[in-house]
Amino acid sequence: MTLADLLPVNDVAACCSPLTTAPMSVDNATRLAGAIKALADPARLRLLSMVAAHADAEACVCDLTEPLGLQQSTVSHHLRILVDAGYLTRHKRGTWAYYRLVPGALDSVAGLLRSV
Repeated sequence: MTLADLLPVNDVAACCSPLTTAPMSVDNATRLAGAIKALADPARLRLLSMVAAHADAEACVCDLTEPLGLQQSTVSHHLRILVDAGYLTRHKRGTWAYYRLVPGALDSVAGLLRSV
């Protein structure tokens, strides 16, 4: 299950109410913690900002390795975690993988953590 499954992008208010009005179920808390944990790494936060700031809000893994200062395999590992958590999408063009932010994925997290 991805963050988008747990936190509907088109209804941020509805996704946020469990934190402020009723206890969250163990299953939802476990899934949500996994999605938030994917963001709890400086390299992953930088990758999200680099992809978002890149031309057309899309970046090739080849464009992210040098600025991040990590090996390509490490960058690919972090990108896979962000894709699995539902923050990025990935598609291949030839031998390279390109990444793009999932629309609204970060808005959902911000709405969830925002005080009501």
